[in-house]
Amino acid sequence: MSEVTVDMDLLIVDDDADFRATVARRFRRRGFRVEEAGSGEEALNLVQRRQFDVAVIDMLMPGMSGLELIQKFKERQAECEPIMLTGQGTIESAVQAMKLGAYDYLQKPFPLADLESVIQRAYGHHQLCKENRQLRAVLERTLPSSEMVGESAAMKEVFRLIERVGPTDKAILIQGESGTGKELVARALHRASPRAKKPMVVINCAALPETLLESELFGHEKGAFTGAVSAKPGLFELADGGTLMIDEIGEMPGTVQAKLLRVLEDGSMRRVGSLKERRVNVRLLAATNRNMEEEVRAGRFREDLYYRINVMSLQLAPLRERQEDIPLLVRHFIDPDWEIEPEAMQAIQRYAWPGNVRQLINALERAKVLADEETIRLYDLPNEVSRATEEEHPAGELTDTALATIERAHIVEVLQREKGNKSRAAGSLGINRRSLYRLIEKFGITADELSGFE
Repeated sequence: MSEVTVDMDLLIVDDDADFRATVARRFRRRGFRVEEAGSGEEALNLVQRRQFDVAVIDMLMPGMSGLELIQKFKERQAECEPIMLTGQGTIESAVQAMKLGAYDYLQKPFPLADLESVIQRAYGHHQLCKENRQLRAVLERTLPSSEMVGESAAMKEVFRLIERVGPTDKAILIQGESGTGKELVARALHRASPRAKKPMVVINCAALPETLLESELFGHEKGAFTGAVSAKPGLFELADGGTLMIDEIGEMPGTVQAKLLRVLEDGSMRRVGSLKERRVNVRLLAATNRNMEEEVRAGRFREDLYYRINVMSLQLAPLRERQEDIPLLVRHFIDPDWEIEPEAMQAIQRYAWPGNVRQLINALERAKVLADEETIRLYDLPNEVSRATEEEHPAGELTDTALATIERAHIVEVLQREKGNKSRAAGSLGINRRSLYRLIEKFGITADELSGFE
C-alpha cells in the first residue's frame, strides 16, 4: 500500500512492546499521530488527556482485558472507533466486542496491510459520523425559529391540538392561507413526537415540475432520465424514521399522488427507474392553502389520498382574524431595545395583512432598515400599511387622509419658508434630513411646489 498521510489520532494498546513498536513505526510513517499504551490502565490515563479517532486494542492483557477497556473507552470517548485484536479468534469474543462498540476485529497473526486497511475504514466511519454531527448542529442553528406567538382563542386551539396530536404517528393536514405559519406548526408537531431526534424534511410541491417532484420524493436510479448521471435517494428515504412535510400538497400532480398513496398505505416505494422495492417508515405532515374538499370534488385531488393525509386537520386562522396577537408579534419580531410609535402600531393593527405573519415580518424588517434612533415611526412602514384606514370613522374625527393632507401641507410650508434648504427644514420639523427625504418621497412633493427653491 502506498504511503498516504492521514490526519488521524491513533492509539495502540497491547502488552507486547515489540508489536506496539512495529505498528507505531509503520503508522507514524503514514503521518498518523500515534500514542502507545502497554495496558488498559495506561490507555485510560492517555484518554483523559487526549481525544483519539481510532484505537487498536488487544483482547488479552494483564489486568484490564480488552473488552473491559472498550467498555470504559466508549464511556469516555464515544466518538472513537475501537478495533479489537484477538489471538483466539472465537466468535463469542468478536460478537461481544462488537456489541460493546468495536468497529471491527482482527485475529492474530495478520499482515500489517490488513490492519492498515481496517484502520482506514474505521477512520472513514469516524469522519462520516463527525460530519453528520456537525451537519445536525448546523441545521439546528440555521432552521427558522419554531417559536409560535399568540394568545388569541385561535392560537390557543392550535397549541392545544399540537400538544394532543404531536406525540401520535398520525398524518395531519395543516390548512391556512399563505404566510400563516404552516411550516412552524409542522416543526412543532415534529418536536412533540417520538421522532424528534430523527430528520424532518420539507418539500414544496408548487416549486417543482412534475418529473422533478417525483424524483425528489422517491429518488431515482442512474440513467432513469436525461441528466440522471448517478443514483440518488429521495426525500422519503432521507426522512426514514422521521417526518416528511409536503407543503402545498394541493398542487401535487395526479401521477405523483398515486405513488404517494402507496407509500402511505404500506410504506413501500420504488425509485424512478427501479424495480426494487424499498420500505420506509415516515410520518407525513401535509400543508395547503387550498380548500381540499373542493379539490376532491373537482377531481383534481384523489379522494382516497385525501382521507389518508387528513386523519387529523389543523386550521390556522389568518392574521386579520387574530388582531389581539398583532402587538405580541410585533414585539417578538423587533429587537427588545427598539421602540415603535403608537401611530405606527395603530396602522399595523388597522391593516388587513393579506400576506399574514410573513408579510408582517417583512414590513417590520423594512421599517428597521429605514428607521432612525431605533424607533419605528409611521412613515417607516410600507405605504399600504401606513395609509391603512378604518372602514368607518366616528363623526367629528379626522380621517387618516385628512391628517396626511395636513402633514403634507405643513412640510411644504416649512420647505418654502426655508427656501428649499433640506437641512434647515428638517431642523424646523424636528426630524433628521434622511427622514425628511422619505416624507418628501412619501407625499410626492415636487420641486415646482417649492416655488423654485430646489
